[in-house]
Amino acid sequence: MSTRTDTAPLHSPLSAADAGARVGSDAFTPSLATPRDYFSLLKPRLMSLVVFTALTGMVAAPGHINPVLGFTALLFIAIGAGASGALNMWYEADIDAKMSRTAKRPIPQGIIRSGEVLGFAIFLAVFSVVALGLLVNVLSAALLAFTIFFYAVIYSVWLKPSTPQNIVIGGAAGALPPVIGWAAASGTIALEPIVMFLIIFVWTPPHFWALALLRSDEYARAGIPMLPVVAGDSETRRQIALYSWLLAPVGVLPWILGYASVVYGAVALVTGAMFVMYALRLRKAAEGKATVKAAKSLFGFSILYLFLLFAVLLAEKSVGWSFGQLVW
Repeated sequence: MSTRTDTAPLHSPLSAADAGARVGSDAFTPSLATPRDYFSLLKPRLMSLVVFTALTGMVAAPGHINPVLGFTALLFIAIGAGASGALNMWYEADIDAKMSRTAKRPIPQGIIRSGEVLGFAIFLAVFSVVALGLLVNVLSAALLAFTIFFYAVIYSVWLKPSTPQNIVIGGAAGALPPVIGWAAASGTIALEPIVMFLIIFVWTPPHFWALALLRSDEYARAGIPMLPVVAGDSETRRQIALYSWLLAPVGVLPWILGYASVVYGAVALVTGAMFVMYALRLRKAAEGKATVKAAKSLFGFSILYLFLLFAVLLAEKSVGWSFGQLVW
């Protein structure tokens, strides 16, 4: 990261080189950013997934959590997730400027000063962890702190720029929210939230690598060693297929272990088989447009897959279903 003073006016797009220079500079000059700009730093789509999976873990936990306390826990989990996203954007501003998918983020566009983003992110991280610990329980706060650290430091600073396995290991951060939600509700950790963790953890590589196939040129230009850049498209498609074969049985585990009803089991079996089908279609696709089309299809279906599994789990836990209670 450069520390050169940049004089580019606010609200004018930065070049890739200037975006890197922006990080760490202009810390004492206020920007003209709006609340909407700051909200975009929190990665709202990722934050919504965190809240959704954390809610599932919370509802699945034994006992009953006070609705106000539950809402409070979800609020601070969401804020912590947003802090992670903002820290990631601060650190990767130079990389973001080189990729079309991220070039319009606030820092590369020169809308928000990097110093403001760093202060904003650190404040949210500390506030969310401390508040969760004081108002809910220490275990959930400790897990949230670890998640923020893992995503912002272990993944963003270390793994992402250094290894093609970055998303495999780094996926642990995105898989922890149901464990945090469970801990917030019960003050403990059990096998059931760990199974939810495993589903997201194994789901992350094929989901993200499908996107990476579509953006491999941009990752190469940004110097990020994503699997398609380092190993090529063919190996990436093979790895996606392998992880999809692993994901299908992992997705069924809540039913097999008695944590969900046969309805969940049926949904997991069918969608797991479809996930494998999409992965095999991508594996066998010809180079060029066929690969692009198959990668887009798998990426889109992977989002639906995870949503359906956790939506059914959430619905079942909300109405008190358990294994064997459903009568056909």
